[in-house]
Amino acid sequence: MLPVLPLDVLEEMLLNVPPLQVVCVCRLVCREWKEVVDSDSLWRERCRREGYQTCDATKLPKDWRLFYFLCKKRRNLLKNPRADDKFKGWQIMENGGDKWKIEPVEEVPHPDNTVQKYFATSYSTCRKSQLIDLEKEGYRPSFMDDFQPDIIISDWYAPRWDCGSEYEICVELLNHKKKPIKKFSPDTVVFQQWNDQKWNQMTHVFKNYGPGVRYIRFIHGGNDTQFWAGWYGIRVTNSSVEICPSVDRDFGVPIYSPKRLYLNILPTCTL
Repeated sequence: MLPVLPLDVLEEMLLNVPPLQVVCVCRLVCREWKEVVDSDSLWRERCRREGYQTCDATKLPKDWRLFYFLCKKRRNLLKNPRADDKFKGWQIMENGGDKWKIEPVEEVPHPDNTVQKYFATSYSTCRKSQLIDLEKEGYRPSFMDDFQPDIIISDWYAPRWDCGSEYEICVELLNHKKKPIKKFSPDTVVFQQWNDQKWNQMTHVFKNYGPGVRYIRFIHGGNDTQFWAGWYGIRVTNSSVEICPSVDRDFGVPIYSPKRLYLNILPTCTL
């Protein structure tokens, strides 16, 4: 029979065990261990130690365990967003004018100084896309349907100063047949000639989008407005699509039991 440990000692011990082992093994030891594993305090402290925090300190997660695992899994689902590997990962939809080109960031530095390249458009429409398979990325259908975590979109774009240009973006949440459920498609952004050519960020957050989301299609591009030979059109780089925890929605009890959550995490960290 296991010795009875003070709860604070047990919690400290569990904080030093890999998270999947905590939920797969430690939770099954006995009732006392299960209660500690299921407690908010364990996962809140784990978030603190690993640096996971909310953007707004006044809003705390309804479920610290879920918040922890979503933060741990958070990453950019787009491949090659900064043109570091030429066009790998992208599907060229339209290649107008002198076609897409990759150029170095030189005249106007990107706000993130680790971004060193961008995709440049030409004098006729250039568009490219990626299709994200959420299940292949580790987000199971049951998880997406029950929790509907926030999906955060970001894209950076900049014009040339000496030529007018246009920027467009369209992001769709698709069902299993790849039919749109929700869409973000803002008006085309138009830049006039002799602008300040600074980098701009386009962002959007999909919330409460309903069940059935299985894929995300990301499309962006543009062109110049003066039909100049070469690459005087819009420039794009550092695009991202991330699955993130939401702290401003109460999922209710019991939408998702701890046991079911763990089954969706294991055995490959698939949520």
